Amino acid sequence: MVTRERPTLEAVARRAGVSRATVSRVVNGSTTVAVGIRDAVNQAVEELGYVPNQAARSLVTQRTESIALILPETASRVFSDDMFFPAVIRGVSVELEAADKQLVLMMAGSAASHDRVERYAMAGHVDGVMFASMHGADPLPGALARLGIPVVCSGRPMTPAELPVPYVDVDHIGGVVAAVRHLLGIGRRRIATIAGPQDMIAGIDRLTGYRTALQEAGLTEHVAVGDFTRESGIQAMHRLLADDPGLDAVFVASDMMAHGALQALKDAGRRIPGDVAVIGFDDFEISRLSDPPLTTVRQPIVDMGRTMARQMLGLVDDRADVPAAVVLPTELVVRASA
Repeated sequence: MVTRERPTLEAVARRAGVSRATVSRVVNGSTTVAVGIRDAVNQAVEELGYVPNQAARSLVTQRTESIALILPETASRVFSDDMFFPAVIRGVSVELEAADKQLVLMMAGSAASHDRVERYAMAGHVDGVMFASMHGADPLPGALARLGIPVVCSGRPMTPAELPVPYVDVDHIGGVVAAVRHLLGIGRRRIATIAGPQDMIAGIDRLTGYRTALQEAGLTEHVAVGDFTRESGIQAMHRLLADDPGLDAVFVASDMMAHGALQALKDAGRRIPGDVAVIGFDDFEISRLSDPPLTTVRQPIVDMGRTMARQMLGLVDDRADVPAAVVLPTELVVRASA
């Protein structure tokens, strides 16, 4: 069996009629080479089927061409039926693939895994780190940024950082205010909420939106807190009904919890929306397939992932136009549940 030799930089240089150093600059992305010469080198690369040696290239560029996406959650949560994580990963992947970057997905749902992720990033195995689904005032993004590692977060930081970290978020408060105003507009007055975790910006802001709209209307709050899972939605809805059996509406801070709330209401003999109107937040596929179809606040999760990745690529390339904060709009989608 004859093994075809791998094309070398020297072979590309001979084919293009330039020096080896010029070929090296072109394949490593230099913009200082004249367009005509760059085109000749790229044509020779294509004709010969040259593939750069990644290890050697990394020595030249001081880059790994890999970006980490860190999810501070357990693997069982990330790979559950919650569609938030696949949507973020899909958005990130689209942008990184287009930029010829490798995505490194890491979970950090425990103290030990958190430390492992920190060591991995600090060892220079990736060119930048993105965080999604942040809990509490995690010091890791700021610590990595202080070391000069590009960092982008999903959701604004819970506390001001010593070194500001760029982030992408959605208009949680505005979306929830629109949802509660819709409930008020259809005549509901005993409006409860199932809030998300209060160690996450999404949970905090969605509860703030509910309280803002209730205060505007001069109505009493009815609050139970869940953790964005279906099971917590069931339990929270049962608590709300026990506290006030006359509730006529509920805003639920995620579609997964809303799906659980629908089940709890049916189990309690409540008609939806006749007795209790229900609105969720996310606009996952489950909202369209639920019975009845769920009115919900749509957040552009895939676009959030894509925006995070674009911010990261800008930081890696040391561009000055990378926005420090991007807040994407939300939209109320009215279906049969409210």
